[in-house]
Amino acid sequence: MAKLSRRKIAALWASELLKGRDITGQVAAYLVESRRVDEATLIVRDTEIALAEHGVVVADLTSAYALSADSREAIEKFLAIKMNADKVAFRESTEPSVIGGVRIETAGRQLDATLKTRLNQLKASKI
Repeated sequence: MAKLSRRKIAALWASELLKGRDITGQVAAYLVESRRVDEATLIVRDTEIALAEHGVVVADLTSAYALSADSREAIEKFLAIKMNADKVAFRESTEPSVIGGVRIETAGRQLDATLKTRLNQLKASKI
């Protein structure tokens, strides 16, 4: 069997997701079978880039506490405009060490508006 490139795997996976078919299990099985598990993170990133090219943005949200529905909606509107997206999907996590605010990460981009980062920036400026 010929080795598929990461981008071809990502393009196929994104195409199937856009059709409403989740082939995550098959992709994982292929990576295990072809001994390419170490490429999984890169393939996920490439898949998210391929999805973004079709108007679907996947964003990782990190905050100190669970976000309210209003906050989630505001972030969704912001990303839809900023990234010209028709649809925005979130993966949310809480990390108390960020103190407050939110960090938004999409394929290739990051917006860190956490209190922890702002305090570290202030500390680094030695004011």
